Parts: sequence; C-alpha cells; structure tokens
Amino acid sequence: MTGALTVVHPDRPLLIEAVAARLLVRLVDAQAEHGQARLVLTGGRVAAAVYRAVAQLPARDAVDWSRVDLWWGDERFLPAGHPDRNETQVREALLDRLPLDPDRVHPMPASDGPDGDDPEAAGRRYAAALAAAGTGGTGLPRFDVLMLGVGEDGHVASLFPGHPALDWTAPVSAVRDSPKPPPVRLTLTLPTINTAHEVWLVAAGTDKSEAAGKALADGTASGLPAARVHGTRRTLWLLDRDAAGGLTEPRADGV
Repeated sequence: MTGALTVVHPDRPLLIEAVAARLLVRLVDAQAEHGQARLVLTGGRVAAAVYRAVAQLPARDAVDWSRVDLWWGDERFLPAGHPDRNETQVREALLDRLPLDPDRVHPMPASDGPDGDDPEAAGRRYAAALAAAGTGGTGLPRFDVLMLGVGEDGHVASLFPGHPALDWTAPVSAVRDSPKPPPVRLTLTLPTINTAHEVWLVAAGTDKSEAAGKALADGTASGLPAARVHGTRRTLWLLDRDAAGGLTEPRADGV
C-alpha cells in the first residue's frame, strides 16, 4: 500500500489518547489554512472512545467548533435516535458537548426520515447534500480528515470484501445485504472517500491484526477494502501494538 504511514502505539488507551490529540491538532491546522475544517466521522467502539477522549481534552477549546463541518462515512439505516446508529453514538460521546453550528452537522438520513424506509432515496439525498457543499473540481466538500475503522474482515465504512458497492461510482451507496447486522446501511463509496486530504484508518486489538497486515503488505492485491482507501495528501494507519501484530515490516512507534 504505497504512501501509507503506519504509526503503532503501545496499547489501546494510548492509541485512543494519541488519535484524539492528533485530531484536534489537525482541525486547528485546517482552520488556520482554510478558515474552517471538515471532518468525516466513523463508528465503532474505538472511534467512540476517541470521541470521548476529545471531549475530555482541554485542547478541544483550541478548535472553533462553530466552523467545523461534520459528515459521516457510513450509517446503519435505522430510526433517528436508535442506539445502534453511528450518529447517536457520536452525539452522546462528543457532539452534544460542543458548541457546534447545527447547520454544519450532516448526519446520514434515518429510516424514519423524509425518504422513509427507502435507502436508495436516502442515499441520493445525502449525495445531494454533499454536492451542495461541494468545492473544487470534485463536486464534493473538501474533507480535511476522513476517519475509518477497520473490520476484522478488512471492511471500511460499510464497504465489505467482495460486495458490489466496492465498484460503484455514485458518491453514496445504499447497502441492502450487509454481512454485518443490520443488513441495510448507507455508505460513502470509494471514489468519495478517496477525495479526502487525509484518510485515517484506526484499529486496535488482535482481531484486527490479520486484516491490517494483509492490507499493508499486499495492497490492493489483498482484495480488502481497507487497502483501497487513501488520502490525496496522506494515508495514516493508526494502530495499537496488538493490531500491528500482523505487520511484516517494522513501523514507526507512536508519535
């Protein structure tokens, strides 16, 4: 996976603290460069822990949260407020504690939203919102950081190995047959993810080591979705030592 930088932290708690601190620095730098920052959020246990850590860091006040745009990389197509929705989890962990501009928070539609239980229509709605905020030649927002968890099978967002959605070119895809429950989801597609300035893949635990090792050693030849994502400026794999156990080459220890 050419161009990816892997940073290995000694354990899960240090990984979480380091990612939280790194995220705050990146948002401050983006605002210094552009006057605002755009962040794509992910779900999962490690991500939720990172968001809780951000909420507790005094440095969170260095970010002007009223000038941060928030998007989501994928979502479980469930009713608004459902505890399994990524939006619900990140609001509870972080967003409800921040002075955000509500107009700059863009959750993916819920199954009880204006499109009802039609995930394709909901996906088109989110794609239209992305286009309305688009900048530059991509027709999409400038994503400063796009965060991703990595599944045990090497999936990212709701893009699973061997799934047809891996080759779809629309900005947002509905997934009706996810191998992980719930079966119906919305996800950014690879062409959208790969417009981000920085893509961060965050993983902890021995159950992630095989996928991380294959993706980094074999790149796209591995067939893993995690090997097919990259930032236009930077691709970061942020791992704890357990998740890095499958790496075949020495990598930088956490900084």
